[in-house]
Amino acid sequence: MQTQIREVWADNLDAELDILRELVDRYPYVSMVNSIDDTEFPGVVARPIGNFKNSSDYHYQTLRCNVDLLKIIQLGITIADADGNMPEYPTWQFNFKFSLNDDMYAPDSIDLLTKSGINFKRLEANGIDIEEFGEKLVTSGFVLFDHVHWISFHSGYDFGYLLKVLTSLPLPSNENDFFDLLRIWFPCIFDIKYVMKINRLLKGGLQDIADELQVIISMFHYISCSDSH
Repeated sequence: MQTQIREVWADNLDAELDILRELVDRYPYVSMVNSIDDTEFPGVVARPIGNFKNSSDYHYQTLRCNVDLLKIIQLGITIADADGNMPEYPTWQFNFKFSLNDDMYAPDSIDLLTKSGINFKRLEANGIDIEEFGEKLVTSGFVLFDHVHWISFHSGYDFGYLLKVLTSLPLPSNENDFFDLLRIWFPCIFDIKYVMKINRLLKGGLQDIADELQVIISMFHYISCSDSH
């Protein structure tokens, strides 16, 4: 099954965000994933050192230092209403400016994305400026409102990158402040990985869950949109 993807670059960012603003009240369920965190740990280039309160603190500090060092490459979102109805073209893929010469990355992550068909030359030439995207996302109607429901899978890195984009600041130094900030920008989040802890019959990754529930995941050429759908 394939669904048309709306590709967003620097030259059509404003037009596509205008469309999303018109649709968000009718389709307030937003599923999201970003490409740099698409497999288990492809985007980790640094590990924190020092003393940590517990494993949760260590994992957050790992997330924080990597999000602060790295840049998001792609962001895929799919929108729907509470009954699962979608607009004719429900999926957007935002392609951000990224340079293999100037920006940091984990080689295995880039290898994966290159094999998936991502054109890094085009990203460098025509990718969306991340600061411009952050400014426009603030007024998009997708953040700061509790009627907009964000859905993701194991989404710490996903929201970490988005908070960095929205605030133009490094992530908070401790996990509690991170969650306080997250609740401000994204008041309503459903993380499927967390829901799985409640329903212990569901295990594995996103594809495993889809297979168990007999849900078809659209097989998009690019990774970020496949997982968001």
